[in-house]
Amino acid sequence: MALPNRFMDELKSRVPLATVIGRRVRLIRNGKNYKACCPFHNEKTPSFHVYEDHYHCFGCGAHGDAISFEMATAGLSFMEAVEALAAEAGLEVPQPDPKQREREARATSLQDVVEAAGAFFEQRLRLPEGRAGLDYLTRRGLDHDTLARFRLGYAPPGGALRAHLKREGVDDDALVEAGLAGRPQDGGDRAPYDMFRDRVIFPIRDRKGRVVSFGGRVLGDAKPKYLNGPDSPLFSKSRLLYGLYEARDAIRETGEVIVAEGYMDVIALAAGGFPQAVAPLGTALTEEQIEMLWALATEPVLCFDGDEAGQRAARRALDRALPRLVPGRSLRFALLPPGQDPDDLIRERGPAAMRAVLDAAIPMADMCWRSMRARHRLDTPERRAALEREIETTVRTIDDRGVAQQYRAALRDRFWAEVRAARGLQGGLQGGLQGGRRGTGGGGRPAPARTLPLAAGPAGALPARRLQECVLLRSVLNHLEIYEQVAERLGMLPLGAPDLENMRADLLVACDERLRMEQPLDRDDILNHLRTSGHGTTIDHVLGPSVGLHAAFSRRAASSGAALEGWEHVYAQHCRTAVLDDCRAAEERLAQDMTEEALARLKALQAVRARLFDLPDGEVG
Repeated sequence: MALPNRFMDELKSRVPLATVIGRRVRLIRNGKNYKACCPFHNEKTPSFHVYEDHYHCFGCGAHGDAISFEMATAGLSFMEAVEALAAEAGLEVPQPDPKQREREARATSLQDVVEAAGAFFEQRLRLPEGRAGLDYLTRRGLDHDTLARFRLGYAPPGGALRAHLKREGVDDDALVEAGLAGRPQDGGDRAPYDMFRDRVIFPIRDRKGRVVSFGGRVLGDAKPKYLNGPDSPLFSKSRLLYGLYEARDAIRETGEVIVAEGYMDVIALAAGGFPQAVAPLGTALTEEQIEMLWALATEPVLCFDGDEAGQRAARRALDRALPRLVPGRSLRFALLPPGQDPDDLIRERGPAAMRAVLDAAIPMADMCWRSMRARHRLDTPERRAALEREIETTVRTIDDRGVAQQYRAALRDRFWAEVRAARGLQGGLQGGLQGGRRGTGGGGRPAPARTLPLAAGPAGALPARRLQECVLLRSVLNHLEIYEQVAERLGMLPLGAPDLENMRADLLVACDERLRMEQPLDRDDILNHLRTSGHGTTIDHVLGPSVGLHAAFSRRAASSGAALEGWEHVYAQHCRTAVLDDCRAAEERLAQDMTEEALARLKALQAVRARLFDLPDGEVG
């Protein structure tokens, strides 16, 4: 329920934030504020700062107030945290209006009904009529303690539950409202029927451990295989997670939350040594559930089945999480072997295999790329453009501007890496040359090398390949008017140093974004963007005299035509240099590893080399 602002302000003023946090974290005075090692991630140097009205971690981005801190560290809901702090402050939480009180009284009555149903199901599992259900659970490897912990039960066929509860004084209206019975669709005077019949029962509990609904797995051939209780005054399947009550302590202790696909996955994980597991309730993860998960851990691990249905569920979770990403908050995806679920993996290969899958979980950005890449080929300009468009469409769904910028850069990095790989050896050097505007002769061959070498430098100058790469980047930075003519080849260019690679990636993103928005490419704007993105040292080097003295065409005073012609020439030189380096490396590999694969690699490179230099194989060493 909504609480008055006056009450919330009074509550926060009576319970100092430093007092709340100081109960769980050792605080160090920092001026008039405090600092500490962050309780939300492992660190040795304090980056968690506590101010008068909020806390913020500059390491992981955790941020909030006293209520959110209690929610995160104690695993409480919002109202539970408010109630705990209010009791400490000596305040009474405002009560809802009379209609709300009436609804809550009705919910309390329904709670008793659902709890009675849960006890009935548990009892029946251990009677002769529940033998089939108990045998099924035993075959799945569940022991007595696991059955008791999750309060598993059995629903007999027919109307056994309705008959039992009617003897306890529960009327049909209450059974239907609680989701335990359904009315015949054709109406009439026929009695309601039990919702769960001849099924193994999985009680669904809220944060306080109260049973609010049930899930059931059929033992015979009836459909559906799994049945979930309908939404009710007690239960909303989009706002609860199965197993959360049972997993709360383990989640706090491990700092990890595993999201499985269904009831049995959660139970199998818990039985196999992973009690920090939860699951959505028969649907794809909802936005509310994702927010709940982030309140428990900054990077929940999604571990859905390795079949197509499980992968679809992962993609839907990805789509729903993307708009809600903020710095320091994401998802990871544990990829199970095809056709297996956590129960299969643990039973066949043991907990260590499950742990290995969890530890190898891939970041959300990688899963996003995999999902996109599976829908697109890169063998034509149109298909590459379609993937680029999907990258941009996806990034625009992310509300946080900083995270969106990082995703755009990461996805476009992967895009260009794939394009380079699709073009062939070392980033498609042959294809890149043939695709150049000025780098080809009339017959489709690259033009022979022209006598426009880079000026010789003094002793100790930059290595040739790095110098070429710096000149190519410098030419674009000083002459952004040539960007559109060279962008694709610049993106595919294999760069030998991480600093140039990272700056190139951000340059491509910044320019493409401005062109999509029909903005001019302004040199000062682009340089400022790159500097604020952490590339200041690299820019100073690329634009400095140690690079500029080698290529007059890359200087700002040069004409656009000279800049483009010089860029085309150095690009061709770079491709030739790279091919020669690759040929030497392939020859060394063949000398050490006389295999068909190594020989085929060398022959392919020699063929590329011959075409680039317009010479027969073997004439260039």
